[in-house]
Amino acid sequence: MFLTISTTGTPERPATDLGYLLHKHPDKAQTFSTAHGTAHVFYPEATAERCTAALLLEVDPVALVRRGKGKGRGGAPDAALAQYVNDRPYAASSLLSVAMTTVFKSALNGACRALPERAGEALPLRIEVPALPARGGAELVNRLFAPLGWTHVEAVAVPLDERFPEWGDSRYVRLVLEGELRLADALRQLYVLLPVLDDAKHYWVAPDEVDKLLRAGEGWLARHPEQRLITSRYLSRRGGLTRQAMERLELVRLAESDDLEVESVDNAVDETTDTEEKPVPLAERRRDAILEALRAAGASRVLDLGCGQGQLLQALLKDVRFTEIVGVDVSMRALTVAARRLKLDRMGEQQAGRITLRQGALTYTDKRLKGYDAAVLSEVIEHLDLPRLPALEYAVFGSARPRTVLVTTPNVEYNVRWETLPAGHVRHGDHRFEWTREEFRDWAGQVAGRHGYAVEFVPVGPDDPEVGPPTQMAVFTMTTAPGTTKEEKAA
Repeated sequence: MFLTISTTGTPERPATDLGYLLHKHPDKAQTFSTAHGTAHVFYPEATAERCTAALLLEVDPVALVRRGKGKGRGGAPDAALAQYVNDRPYAASSLLSVAMTTVFKSALNGACRALPERAGEALPLRIEVPALPARGGAELVNRLFAPLGWTHVEAVAVPLDERFPEWGDSRYVRLVLEGELRLADALRQLYVLLPVLDDAKHYWVAPDEVDKLLRAGEGWLARHPEQRLITSRYLSRRGGLTRQAMERLELVRLAESDDLEVESVDNAVDETTDTEEKPVPLAERRRDAILEALRAAGASRVLDLGCGQGQLLQALLKDVRFTEIVGVDVSMRALTVAARRLKLDRMGEQQAGRITLRQGALTYTDKRLKGYDAAVLSEVIEHLDLPRLPALEYAVFGSARPRTVLVTTPNVEYNVRWETLPAGHVRHGDHRFEWTREEFRDWAGQVAGRHGYAVEFVPVGPDDPEVGPPTQMAVFTMTTAPGTTKEEKAA
């Protein structure tokens, strides 16, 4: 996909000042990596009289479809015309908008240390987009851009095939905008209106998209005659987010009408008495959920299997009801870091008697791990290759057999809530798999049935009504006495 930005100038105020405003030197061709492709910036022409900057985004359509897997980011119907034949490499869309924030971030913010006065001035601009999806046609393009100060808005429909004019026009247009605007304003308008015209986004629209829309729409969106259409399409027609954005835009409009600050209009809540707490990190919520489950089980002797660098061990030591704590990990380096975190070398004798660190592989049985009240496998199973899970299952549930076993693992369905996580990618580079809620429940149910446990499931973190919580936890409770299951008798 392709975008050009052109301006004109004089020897006293050369057009090549565009390079300063974009923070990209006209004499260089530069390349930038984005989440879904490679962006190139170069200047087809750069003289004092006329300067043109070009942004070319190369997208791998096959990789995009494969990462999307038919759902969430990259898998929406408008993100792929067919499984392996799609318009993403050619048609301007939200992919190009996101690339603009990567490549022209300072220009979008109106920042230019070298020429700050030029950044605040209106420039004679000409912007061209050769292929722009336009659901609503050329008429909608004019309705969106004409109120924004452009003196010339040209949207020429692209025929389906020039050799067969009887086939008619495609949904794509060639867009040309001309007018005198601040460069930052022009870029912000494109950032919002490209995905609006495409009427699709390649990533999941989360609540923070409202803030992005209001930032990019500052100074023009609150009074735009197509405000509702822009807001609804930009937020992928999510009703709750659209209402929230419209309410905030109305406050902006009222403030502008009375030449006031938005804060002075929206003053129903005294910020000095606001008791809203900052979001609790997911890792902390996970530890809290584990501690609560261990206390509910009445456990006092606890195994932390795959203890890593000792964050959970540290939390367990703070509660005196846990009288014996054993951390096990295959990595000696991790155990060394855990010992340093716990300050074992400076710990009092009584406290040190409660904690033991052991090196061991969780896929092998270890007699020293038998007889404990509870075992925790926190974010561990997803680091194992699937064929090795049965070995871990037997080592924990068949051999060690603690009364209670807690297993936490990521819920892959929740991944679409993170815009920064490329579609199809797991949360950590070492994760061999990430399960849906159904897959995790199926695995846990089979494990419980084979080894004489009952299992319950607890959400950890915000429980999204559509995709569930970010972390899922299974609480296994022994129902069959040790030595009575088929596996134990066979052993």
